[in-house]
Amino acid sequence: MGIAFVPLYIKYIGIEAYGLIGIFAILQASLSLLDMGLKPALGREMARYTAGAHDPQSIRDLLRSVEIIGVAISIVVAIGIWAAAGWLASDWVTAKKLPTTVVSHAFVAMGIVIALRFVESIYVSSIVGLQRQVLESVIGSVMATARGLGAVVVLAWLSPTVEAYFAWQGFISLLTVPILAACVYRTLPRADRAARFSWPAIAGIRQFALGVMAITLLALLLTQIDKILLSRILSLKNFAYYALAGVVTNALYVLASPISAAFYPQFTELATRGDPLALQRSYHQAAQLATVVLGGAAIALAIFSSEALAVWTQNPELVVQVAPLVRVLALGTLLNGLMGIPYQMQLAHGWTGLTIKVNVVAVAILVPAIFFVVPRYGAIGAAWVWVVLNVGYLVVDIYFMHRRILRSEKWPWYRQDVLAPLTAAIAAGLACRALLQAEPDRMAELGMLTLAAALIWLAAALFAPIVRAQLGSHVHIVIDRLRRRA
Repeated sequence: MGIAFVPLYIKYIGIEAYGLIGIFAILQASLSLLDMGLKPALGREMARYTAGAHDPQSIRDLLRSVEIIGVAISIVVAIGIWAAAGWLASDWVTAKKLPTTVVSHAFVAMGIVIALRFVESIYVSSIVGLQRQVLESVIGSVMATARGLGAVVVLAWLSPTVEAYFAWQGFISLLTVPILAACVYRTLPRADRAARFSWPAIAGIRQFALGVMAITLLALLLTQIDKILLSRILSLKNFAYYALAGVVTNALYVLASPISAAFYPQFTELATRGDPLALQRSYHQAAQLATVVLGGAAIALAIFSSEALAVWTQNPELVVQVAPLVRVLALGTLLNGLMGIPYQMQLAHGWTGLTIKVNVVAVAILVPAIFFVVPRYGAIGAAWVWVVLNVGYLVVDIYFMHRRILRSEKWPWYRQDVLAPLTAAIAAGLACRALLQAEPDRMAELGMLTLAAALIWLAAALFAPIVRAQLGSHVHIVIDRLRRRA
């Protein structure tokens, strides 16, 4: 839903105003640092609770403590953005058509929405940690539909302005927060007394939280410095093209993040119980599934970026401007997404030091590279820096991780979990590129893209041993049922 309605947003509010939505995404990602690592730590402790590491009273006290801190931070965030809105509108962004007052009001609305989503994420982390991913997915899907479809209705029939867009987003968040909170508290068993703020509970997760906070800070520098610099250097319209390419390629995380969300609590539970064989099986299962799902989509998007954008936007100018960026960013996002499962394994063991050290080195290299490349090569240069950065992660981070965790599994991860499925997917994608012809009709073009993506996914799945075996078992089950009915 986050990408389905983007062409309509651009239609109603214009590409320049859409650039403000891109800046909103940067602010939301950047301000996530302010939770000081408490939300990821809370999710981990919820997973440890399922393994018996907490009683109902202690986990409720921890949740209440994080809630109080999170609400306080969200209020500070909203007030801070409100205070800075005028400066951001006049001195930071370069808007040619939008009045400064409109941009300023949009920043104020952004602050309110970001504050509400900050609180939302506390409960999302809790639900996922409790291994209630299906429940979280149902709520998330319903509210995402309301956000996207409702925004289109507001823009089409009430007010085609960027302020109206953010007002609707804030209204949906006001509904989402109490729903998520109720789900968390109904999932947790009752305790002897009401939950209350507890400094000892916060102190118990302090070390892990600080490690995650350091990782988040470095990750923000690595993933957002290009966007921050481009928002300053480029016009709001040109920045919107880069933001739009980012929206398209970040949608790949929608495919990968549920896999991490499903397996991270399981990794934590198995690590807490001390079951290395089960942990090893789970690790390769998750890694292969992530490679197949994310890799298939990323390769299809990179190879057929122009066709996909043409079907999606029906705007030739957007296709020309955005397709080259999508090709490069899709490759970088794929490489980054492959690191998701190894990173979750490190967090499951409470090990944040490796990622911090690797990210420090990466920031020391990346930031000067961005400042050198962006003024000379613009947005496409920043995209290639993103690719090079993630190649380094695949080499360095994986090497050092497997010296400590799952020591004998480094080469199986490279060969079976990553290279074999990706090689098959690339071969299938290039074959589809050569054999399938572009279609003038929109629905025929969509059918061609769907067929190509399906073949790429199938090729990747057939060369991922665990995924192939699982698919085979499902096929046998379906065949047996059909035989019984016959």
